[in-house]
Amino acid sequence: MPKKKHLSAGRVPLILFLCQMISALDVPLDLVQPPTITQQSPKDYIIDPRENIVIQCEAKGKPPPSFSWTRNGTHFDIDKDPLITMKPGSGTLIINIMSEGKAETYEGIYQCTARNERGAAISNNIIVRPSRSPLWTKEKLKPIILPSGQSLILSCRPPIGLPPAIIFWMDNSFQRLPQSERVSQGLNGDLYFSNVLPEDTRDDYICYARFNHTQTIQQKQPISLKVILVDELNDTTAANLSDTEFYGAKSNRERPPTFLTPEGNASNKEELRGNVLSLECIAEGLPTPLIYWIKEDGILPINRTFYRNFQKTLQIIQVSEADSGNYQCIAKNALGAIHHTISVTVKAAPYWIMAPQNLVLSPGEDGALICRANGNPKPRISWLSNGVPIEIAPHDPSRKINGDTIIFSNVQERSSAVYQCNASNEYGYLLGNAFVNVLAEPPRILTSANTLYQVIANRPALLDCAFFGSPLPTIEWFKGAKGSALREDIYVLHENGTLEIPVAQKDSTGTYTCVARNKLGMAKNEVHLEIKDPTRIIKQPEYAVVQRGSTVSFECKVKHDHTLISTVIWLKDNGELPSEGRFTIDKDHLEVADVSDSDGGTYTCVANTTLDSVSASAVLSVVDVPNPPFDLELTDQLDKSVQLSWTPGDDNNSPITKFIIEYEDAMHEAGLWHYQAEVPGTQTTAQLKLSPYVNYSFRVMAENSLGRSLPSETSEQYFTKAAEPDKNPMTVEGLGSEPDNLVITWQPLNGFESNGPGLQYKVSWRQKDGDDEWTSVVVANVSKYIVSGTPTFVPYLIKVQALNDVGFAPEPAVVMGHSGEDLPMVAPGNVHVNVVNSTLAEVHWDPVPLKSVRGHLQGYRIYYWKAQSSSKRNRRHIEKKILTFQGSKTHGMLPGLEPFSHYTLHVRVVNGKGEGPASPTRVFHTPEGVPSAPSSLKIVNPTLDSLTLEWDPPSHPNGILTEYTLKYQPINSTHELGPLVDLKIPANKTRWTLKNLNFSTRYKFYFYAQTSAGSGSQITEEAVTIMDEGKTAVNPRISKLTVAAAETYANISWEYERPEHVNFYVEYGVVGSKEEWRKEIVNGSRSFFGLKGLMPGTAYKVRVGAEGDSEFVSSEDVFETGPAMASRQVDIATQGWFIGLMCAVALLILILLIVCFIRRNKGGKYPVKEKEDAHADPEIQPMKEDDGTFGEYSDAEDHKPLKKGSRTPSDRTVKKEDSDDSLVDYGEGVNGQFNEDGSFIGQYSGKKEKEPAEGNESSEAPSPVNAMNSFV
Repeated sequence: MPKKKHLSAGRVPLILFLCQMISALDVPLDLVQPPTITQQSPKDYIIDPRENIVIQCEAKGKPPPSFSWTRNGTHFDIDKDPLITMKPGSGTLIINIMSEGKAETYEGIYQCTARNERGAAISNNIIVRPSRSPLWTKEKLKPIILPSGQSLILSCRPPIGLPPAIIFWMDNSFQRLPQSERVSQGLNGDLYFSNVLPEDTRDDYICYARFNHTQTIQQKQPISLKVILVDELNDTTAANLSDTEFYGAKSNRERPPTFLTPEGNASNKEELRGNVLSLECIAEGLPTPLIYWIKEDGILPINRTFYRNFQKTLQIIQVSEADSGNYQCIAKNALGAIHHTISVTVKAAPYWIMAPQNLVLSPGEDGALICRANGNPKPRISWLSNGVPIEIAPHDPSRKINGDTIIFSNVQERSSAVYQCNASNEYGYLLGNAFVNVLAEPPRILTSANTLYQVIANRPALLDCAFFGSPLPTIEWFKGAKGSALREDIYVLHENGTLEIPVAQKDSTGTYTCVARNKLGMAKNEVHLEIKDPTRIIKQPEYAVVQRGSTVSFECKVKHDHTLISTVIWLKDNGELPSEGRFTIDKDHLEVADVSDSDGGTYTCVANTTLDSVSASAVLSVVDVPNPPFDLELTDQLDKSVQLSWTPGDDNNSPITKFIIEYEDAMHEAGLWHYQAEVPGTQTTAQLKLSPYVNYSFRVMAENSLGRSLPSETSEQYFTKAAEPDKNPMTVEGLGSEPDNLVITWQPLNGFESNGPGLQYKVSWRQKDGDDEWTSVVVANVSKYIVSGTPTFVPYLIKVQALNDVGFAPEPAVVMGHSGEDLPMVAPGNVHVNVVNSTLAEVHWDPVPLKSVRGHLQGYRIYYWKAQSSSKRNRRHIEKKILTFQGSKTHGMLPGLEPFSHYTLHVRVVNGKGEGPASPTRVFHTPEGVPSAPSSLKIVNPTLDSLTLEWDPPSHPNGILTEYTLKYQPINSTHELGPLVDLKIPANKTRWTLKNLNFSTRYKFYFYAQTSAGSGSQITEEAVTIMDEGKTAVNPRISKLTVAAAETYANISWEYERPEHVNFYVEYGVVGSKEEWRKEIVNGSRSFFGLKGLMPGTAYKVRVGAEGDSEFVSSEDVFETGPAMASRQVDIATQGWFIGLMCAVALLILILLIVCFIRRNKGGKYPVKEKEDAHADPEIQPMKEDDGTFGEYSDAEDHKPLKKGSRTPSDRTVKKEDSDDSLVDYGEGVNGQFNEDGSFIGQYSGKKEKEPAEGNESSEAPSPVNAMNSFV
């Protein structure tokens, strides 16, 4: 490191001596100076004979130097050879051998001389040689046959090339031959076999030589090797093999090591300083020996020692004299060991201790050139002046030679010259050029003026002041315009003029001036210093543990000086991030998706500016479930236990907490794995308890905090010996399936529990209350046994014992069962009913004797049903409900009864076999209840001051109606309710008119019926009286007009405000068309309408109006139909499904007409049909003639009262006296009913529990006419 000097306290100028500093001796090129060689070809220059030869020689000087060459020590006249040209302004030679000529012609030793008026500089001796890649000499290689276990050396002996070839062995497929501790390639290229094996047999052992300089590869003839076992040799084979073909001297038996290379017990090795020392030992033996290395008189250098070729080669890089000594290689196998000592001597070609440096002096000054070198052996130093040995060079009185130093005193301009120092020994030479340049120059500053230096705070600041002058100038530094010379307390001045501020602070910012002085003048230069804030990482990436396959994110937030530009890069393990899409960088984050094991490592965030760089790192640990265990082994194999051991797999960075062991029974349940045991994660063995007669296989799974590994490979099988069963069947039961049998069942043992072959069961039974002996039977392959001829429902003691060919299981437990049940014999007595309310009744009965149950008493079952009215008694079935009460209960509640009804019930006892006989029936009645809401409520015929209400009675009166209650109240425009009016209406009314109401007013109605039990549920409705023509009414309004358009139709909807009953119409037309609006009438007071027959893809305008004395319309809306779809252009009349449907409808109508005709001829007219014809409902309008559709209902007439004869009685049944030929007489239990419009509906009301109804029944089948009338 350059020596530092400090400013003194008394401002004494600091004199900088630069005699040995190259940077300070760089003479500006505008000043006169001797030549300096700047570039030259290497000393040993091997060229490619296929390309032009370029011998480099570049130099600088003032005036520019001229160049000349010598070849093999004599002047080389390049002008005489047309193939040689010299590069302009340079001494570089270009020899054009690509057009003609041969590279060998220009082999030799070249030296370049650069000369001007101040001296001459010379280059090294450049030895030019063309590279060579000769072919292998042709040779015939005989096949090699030798016994297994013998050693072998396959020789390569490549041709000698320049530079030497790189050797490797491959096969015919250009695949490298596998190498190992047994088979390896030596430093000389031969292939060594410590012992051969049959798998070494092949006929394509090929040695290749690669010559990198010419990029060629040469190949030796393939060598064939056959390795045979000694047992395969016979006399005939041996007789046919020659001595060169068969290496039979050694046996294939095991033997201690011997060295194949080097030979003997000791050898010598010489290497040059700075090269790589390579020592090799290859041994043969059986088994294969291993190689070890030691240094006898020291230790091997740790950072420079490497083992190659399976430790057969020891390499030490950058070898020095200290590495000389004795190295010992040891070859060892099970039968012995041998060693070989290699004595290493490190020689050294000359190397510089102090190379001569250029010397710039002013007239009258003194100086010296020093040339110091070392080597082994020590080099000889010789001097030349301008390329001529100094002994014969012109005399210069100012110089004096003293060995490796030339001393100059009182130099003058004529003393300028170039001196060469040559240091040489037998291993090489060094040649150094150094000039002496005598100049008289005032100071000059070479650093650019006003240079800006930017430095990070709290770091050193170095301000350059490169200078030149002769004599050597002194340097001073100043800060600011009027500052004093900087002192040594906080500043350091370097010999090259650089000013160092060891710790720059914010107050160090400013302008600094460098002043250089000598006796010929003075020069100064200003530079500027700025101090910047350091870059900091304020949010560092943090250590992360993630599971394989997940996503991880690292954060790195950086703060830096605002005047600098910061860049952030991410590194992984100090290298670039993998170039995969899984790695994404977004602002301050690095995200890694689908993390794999290879992603684990250290991630570093590096923030760079032009002035500084900071970094922060975090480690990513990729965890996952463990890898499966392996190497399962069974030891300590006993009859009922075994020890299992295994090797854990990789825990994937999450410690294994436990191992789970499972087993498979290959004999009984192949393919099914069962839990066996588990052990802690630190344990790799387990003692397992086993069952007899099982063919065990085991597997192990590892578990950590992330989950469970895949199962290991299956262990070997272990078959345990048979033994008697150690358990009996479970779930033993005894139940009879018939009154005279006992069915004994059990859960059989599985194959694993059988403990041996021949599994059977000994089934034993006897009556519990008798003195009989046990009856036993042995069965196999079953899980039940039936004992016949038993008394009905008798308790039995039962036991089932397992046995196999080895013996019996332990004595089994005894369980109790019963023989089969029979139906109960007695019905419950003393049945009576207490009615609690209109929907609930309580039933009581006496229990039956337990003996009469003849089985397990399950409970009592109540059957109850509602008595039918006279109009329904002809139904064939009636609905019965059932309630069952568990156990020995003697009472129960019947919920959900209908009020004001007659019920009948009976009770039966129930056991496991079924029900007993029914008790005598009991009849009870429910009291009245509150009615349901009226079936309907309509408001019709609104006028200025009246509204008419029509209703239908409640569908469930639940008693005798006493009256109706009507409550109503007005509603104003803000939806506030007015005073409530309460009105009572007789029960026989179904229509009522309210008068003296306010005009154009909305009313809300609440309507309900009453019985003696109370009021029923209410029904509500709203209506509006019409507007008074003489009064000014609130303007009606149609708003919120919306359109939902499709391809050929559109649905129009709107909202309407006051008055209530108006008739609407819809007008529409094509946008932009001059045609008049098309008008469609809306039937009723609906607030929606569908427009059909529109053109696809067309814009339409639409508006809605209200008809009346003061018509008004809504605002217009515009919509567009959808584009035409090809699939909708199909004519429906051509579709097969449509044609088939029409045919089916026609056929059905024809059949109905025929049936009607036959029936009319048989029975004449039907009163019901005549009544329907005579009393046609005025609400039903005829079909339109134009389209055949039914007419719409009009609100104005929608609530007219039904005419006499069209209304049904309140119980909604057809009275018998209305017609002697009533439709009720037809069909089974048809309940003839009418709709609100008087049309007949035939309904079947069948239920799940039905019984034939009492009374007369019609045996006549249902009439087709009834069905037709219902259809119509």
